[in-house]
Amino acid sequence: MLDLKKLQNQFDEVSQKLKNKKVDEEALKKLADLFALLKKERTILEELQAFQNKFSKELASAQDKEELKTKLSENKIKINEQSQKVGALEDELENIAHAIPNIPDDIVPVGEDEDENVEIKKVLTPPSFDFEPKEHHDLGESLDWLDFVRGVKISGSRFCVLKNEGALLSRALVNYMIDFNRSRGFNFVNVPYLVNGATMFGTGQLPKFKDDMYKVDDEDLYLISTSEIPVTNLYSGEILTSENLPIKMTCYSACFRKEAGSAGRDTRGIIRQHQFEKVELVSITKPEQSDSVFNEMVECASDLLSSLGLAHRHLMLCTGDLGFSAAKTIDLEVWIPSQNKYREISSVSNCRDFQARRAKIRYKNEQGKNELVHTLNGSSLAVGRTLVAIMENYQDKEGKIAIPDVLRKYF
Repeated sequence: MLDLKKLQNQFDEVSQKLKNKKVDEEALKKLADLFALLKKERTILEELQAFQNKFSKELASAQDKEELKTKLSENKIKINEQSQKVGALEDELENIAHAIPNIPDDIVPVGEDEDENVEIKKVLTPPSFDFEPKEHHDLGESLDWLDFVRGVKISGSRFCVLKNEGALLSRALVNYMIDFNRSRGFNFVNVPYLVNGATMFGTGQLPKFKDDMYKVDDEDLYLISTSEIPVTNLYSGEILTSENLPIKMTCYSACFRKEAGSAGRDTRGIIRQHQFEKVELVSITKPEQSDSVFNEMVECASDLLSSLGLAHRHLMLCTGDLGFSAAKTIDLEVWIPSQNKYREISSVSNCRDFQARRAKIRYKNEQGKNELVHTLNGSSLAVGRTLVAIMENYQDKEGKIAIPDVLRKYF
């Protein structure tokens, strides 16, 4: 959640950055009006409280005690009424703020959408073929690796069954990714796939993205859309010690998304599914550590792709494409031969103290004061999309697929 004091004290500067992130101007205007009204009502409350404090002390020596008692009693009623009015305004302000995204870092380029993201660099060279490369879903069906018909039969659209070497390759990727991330200092954790509403709120999925979540009827439980949610919230409501930071974790999970608003996009294949698997990186740091850890996470995901021999590029997301909780994000896009373009396979974000404020994750700094941590997350990697990339980049003209050397021991 936003630092409301910062928003109030630097309203013009912060609101302009939020406009660049496509925040509705009316919402910002309403916030500004609420700030002004709340300030006025708080002043009235403070004056009433000051009156109560001053004359309560003078009651014992007052000449007309009964008259002063009456005034104090009447003033106490006014204090209670004014306190309720201030509390209601504070609640309204907070409810609006819950739906306002994080402020983008100054380094983030201003832009409308993904077309204005900025390429930072390319890594490795895409393969060249002396034949027309097939799409992964055609390869998968011909090899009996991907069964879309039975996936739809048992679950519905945007579901697929992995079979035979396809299923084995997916499992090999998960194990390799976990081992690779652990070698980079990220500790492996295994978390529930069902979490409560408070956990969803902590990382910013609720209330804004409620329509994209799968909820259990009559229970305060949601299927996770990414393991970032439970892993970050492992430390919700806690005060950590400075010596234990940064905390760097990696986690494998299935992820579940309704994909609301994605009708017609990637309807064939396994690039966009309602259920998919991902190995995630999550870090909790002191503020001064978060930029260096962010770079570590980007390089970890990039080096993982390089170790698999997959050409990819780094993109800095512009303000209009930046996620709700992110202050800055670098996407990694892997080369997909059949589409003749790069597609997202990892997204690494620094959320600064935005999620920590919502989830109440703090640490005791060197001065002994409680301070909000910074939280970071990133895919390392999306398993299904890595499977797609390997199938398409390692295919031969006969439709067979070679296995990258680093994965062979996992079969």
